[in-house]
Amino acid sequence: MGNGSSIESSKTIFLDINDKEEKIVFSRHCSSRDIHELIATIAAVNRHSTISIKDENGAHISLSPTMPANNQGCPYKVYIKEPNEPQGDSEAFQTVLTQVTEQINRVFKMEELKSELSTRLTTLEKRLEIEGLKVVEIEKCKRDISDIKDQIWNAQKKYTDNEIQLCSKIDKIKIPRHNVATFEKYTLSQETVDYVKQPTFDIWHWEPNEMLSLLEHMYHELGLVHEFNMNPITLKRWLLCVQENYRNNPFHNFRHCFCVTQMMYGMIQLCTLWDFVSREDLGILMTAAVCHDLDHPGYNNTYQINARTELAIRYNDISPLENHHCAVAFQIISNPECNIFANVDKDTFKRVRAGITMLILATDMARHAEIMESFKDKFNKGFNFKNKEHLDTLKMVLIKCCDISNEVRPMEVSEPWVDCLLEEYFNQSDREKSEGLPVAPFMDREKVTKPTAQIGFIKFVLIPMFETAANLFPQIDDVMVRPLREAKDRYEEMKSQEDNLKEPGSKAQ
Repeated sequence: MGNGSSIESSKTIFLDINDKEEKIVFSRHCSSRDIHELIATIAAVNRHSTISIKDENGAHISLSPTMPANNQGCPYKVYIKEPNEPQGDSEAFQTVLTQVTEQINRVFKMEELKSELSTRLTTLEKRLEIEGLKVVEIEKCKRDISDIKDQIWNAQKKYTDNEIQLCSKIDKIKIPRHNVATFEKYTLSQETVDYVKQPTFDIWHWEPNEMLSLLEHMYHELGLVHEFNMNPITLKRWLLCVQENYRNNPFHNFRHCFCVTQMMYGMIQLCTLWDFVSREDLGILMTAAVCHDLDHPGYNNTYQINARTELAIRYNDISPLENHHCAVAFQIISNPECNIFANVDKDTFKRVRAGITMLILATDMARHAEIMESFKDKFNKGFNFKNKEHLDTLKMVLIKCCDISNEVRPMEVSEPWVDCLLEEYFNQSDREKSEGLPVAPFMDREKVTKPTAQIGFIKFVLIPMFETAANLFPQIDDVMVRPLREAKDRYEEMKSQEDNLKEPGSKAQ
């Protein structure tokens, strides 16, 4: 039954491209743009080229998922026109202005449609309530109401998508302009495929394109592409867009995003989490990890609030950064070219959006005690994987573990991250001093050292959190808690050596 469903949801088309026969297979749910880019990739031409196709009689065929299927003996002829040279400033500006005007007009049309449909819905509901219609008429009326509600939802979704896209121009969300063909596909060895499942994975040896390919592999390997009926090209484009929207900070950058997501993937494997939660929940965990620090400015919430930044004002001093990461994540997904959830129904998308938002907001360390106490309470009363509240709390603990999991890794992998974090802290404290703002002692370059920065954090935050998670999944104790205890001992030894050097009469004096 699964194979039959897969065949029905795809279409095969035969093409004649530059006198060479090609075959393409695509989902009936994909967009015309996806088919256009697929043909452009095969023809090795610019993605902005004009592409048209004709049948054997010279009739033009619409380049869309609904195009008539053909056979190998009668391929469609592909005609390609490369884009012209760049236009002059005035002409280019006029083109952009026209496009923006058309987009705004579409938004207003959607709003008009929504208003008209709402009026029709109100009329039908009043008839149903007041007029006492016959049974047959009532059933028809209910069907009409259901259809109109679907139309309103679709109209509202398109309106919101357009509105968010316009807002994204203001917020400067970066949509990658390069073709997904530049997203090089790496052939991963079995050794790498096995290694990427381990918490000991060394994230420093991988270039950005390799990290993108590894993330893509994780989504395929966990069955998320199938679960959410993702277009593989859209998945590539989404990952590229995510990468574009991580800033080049010392710590909160795309490599940190990869690091957290790889640890989430590793914990899913270690705990065989698919035995306890749905595939949908795995997708929420992975996607939240990918998006959890999008567009991080390199200055924490305390700075945002004290400096009264635009983000702090926008989010009323409540988790301004985490709220911003969520907003950017869904601005990206609102772009049809990057919407990995385009093929799920509205109820599924509502659950996914709520789940991802909940997890990203949970990464605010100001909520650490609240979340951990909630998890301990549920565990002590008997943890129930079928209870939504219990499951939500577990997912929040998992993403928190992954977000601050560097010390779980081997020393040669974890220690460079401490240097990166301290560099970001020192940049912030220097700025706070110059602006006359309060400075946290653990960020002050004149007061903090590497061991003093880590000992308390490992001892009072990391070890208790991972030990709590290990109560539910005992395998975490040996693989993750033990390395944390060893890291604490190592930093305490380091601090002891530093203290000895500071004592009167030492060689350093």
